[in-house]
Amino acid sequence: MSVVSQVILQADDELRYPTSGELKGIREYFLTGEQRTRIAATLSSNEKKIVEEASKKLWKKRPDFIAPGGNAYGNRERALCLRDYGWYLRLVTYGVLAGETSPIEKIGLIGAREMYNALGVPVPGMAEAIRCLKEASTALLSTEDAAEAAPYFDYIIQGMS
Repeated sequence: MSVVSQVILQADDELRYPTSGELKGIREYFLTGEQRTRIAATLSSNEKKIVEEASKKLWKKRPDFIAPGGNAYGNRERALCLRDYGWYLRLVTYGVLAGETSPIEKIGLIGAREMYNALGVPVPGMAEAIRCLKEASTALLSTEDAAEAAPYFDYIIQGMS
């Protein structure tokens, strides 16, 4: 939920107008809108490139994942991993657009650890995969945009750690 929705819902719950501090937060949210949409556009238009680069980095760091017996061994398993990497990249864009981590929490992290544990997927490996996604993504962004996007990747990494 965006800051605008949060302010409106909270003010309505309390039967009041938004405070000056809340209005200032909304103004700041709008002022960063161009940057947030630019970041989301860059990440989404480069998804394939980012996922490929991140997976190469991950397989280089953790060749055991693609070796026989590894969770990404075989074409089907590897394709599922790449699908998940794209899904997490999409979650980052949702967080960037909203200007907060709640979409990541609600859509992506609730139950993700339990699901990966149930499937026998090493959760620390997923955290490493997100680190590789972060590296590949931020390399395509300006320094300022990378600094804005990085915390959303870090939030997922923390959730997987």
